[in-house]
Amino acid sequence: MFESLSPLAGRQMLRGLFEAALAAVDPLQAVPRHLPPRPRGRTVVVGAGKAAARMALALEQAWDGPLSGLVVTRYGHGEPCRQIEVVEAGHPMPDDAGLQAAQRIRAMVGGLGPDDLVVALVSGGGSALLTAPAAGISLADKRAVTSALLKSGAPIGEMNCVRRHLSSIKGGKLGQACGLATVWTLVLSDIPGDDPRTVASGPTLADDSTPADALAVLRRHGIEPPAPVLRLLQAPPVAAAAAPLGPREVRVIATAQAALEAAEATARRQGLGCLVLGNAIEGEARHVGRVHAGIARQVAEQGQPGRRPLVLLSGGETTVTVTGNGRGGRNAEFLLGAQIGLAGLDRVWGLAADTDGIDGSETNAGAVFGPDSWERGQALGLSATDLLARNDAYGWFEALGDLVVTGPTRTNVNDFRALLVV
Repeated sequence: MFESLSPLAGRQMLRGLFEAALAAVDPLQAVPRHLPPRPRGRTVVVGAGKAAARMALALEQAWDGPLSGLVVTRYGHGEPCRQIEVVEAGHPMPDDAGLQAAQRIRAMVGGLGPDDLVVALVSGGGSALLTAPAAGISLADKRAVTSALLKSGAPIGEMNCVRRHLSSIKGGKLGQACGLATVWTLVLSDIPGDDPRTVASGPTLADDSTPADALAVLRRHGIEPPAPVLRLLQAPPVAAAAAPLGPREVRVIATAQAALEAAEATARRQGLGCLVLGNAIEGEARHVGRVHAGIARQVAEQGQPGRRPLVLLSGGETTVTVTGNGRGGRNAEFLLGAQIGLAGLDRVWGLAADTDGIDGSETNAGAVFGPDSWERGQALGLSATDLLARNDAYGWFEALGDLVVTGPTRTNVNDFRALLVV
């Protein structure tokens, strides 16, 4: 049956795998399985991230008792919650709406006692959305550093190390503000390795990195920070007395691995072989694409490491070092790199998309290609290599009508990648 698979049918098959992956990490499914016991006192819900509003909605639907609180999410990613306020703010660049929301969240948890419960809903994107600059630096300073990091190709773990040390609320500081209240943190992970301290820069979880670590990240990527940031990171450490804290619990409720396993199960039900290459793959997007293409070519030509029909799946978060002025996020850049590596090879399809529905700063989740894409691009007079050199993978897939557009998914476990070889 797969020998006669049409270019359109192959694209639809990969879209189906992506949709299965998204369904497996929907907060409406994940949150109710990890609810805390009801407290004797108040339940205050706070949170930040691209999935924060849907996590809040899931909690409202499953919770038996009164709730109050506030979560902040990206513009366009809200949900119609009734008890928990949803604020939308800027991402990936922090803005004043995120600053005001962070200040309100910190005030909400102040003064709670041992009978009270704070439920913290944390997901990817929270580092930008929950913005509260450390003393001595401004929002403009944070925006300048964020912009430089985004262009540098720094991996997400390094970016969030810097963000923690430029914040008065991340790196466990929000958890400290909760005092003697019980803090129950639910984490929807977009971080390779799923360390909950790194997701959204860990607002409720203790941080063991140092300002020197953050400064080393900036120097490693050739970033010259604003003077107030440099002074902050170079300042001698000040020992603070440890305040007593209430019980703490953290649970990672959805991951890239869960999304890949759901896609794998769907592929096998359709009669496809499947290899999961990894759930935490990082690196320069175009280079990771070429490596994936090399594996797909080995499958097609040698039947190794598996025989076709076969789907290669992977997750994680690649990066893009921006040197051109084109459009396109890391998933489009990965996919164009893979397509260049597969030039001349028939019967291969590919899809790469961000599970949050937004690839970089564009409105598409990612892109898809089929065996017909290369010839169609050439017929339009496009040069894939030239577009990739300009960081304009978006231009290639837009011209071919091969963008994957989902709108905000209100979940976020990072990148989803699939190559189908038949």
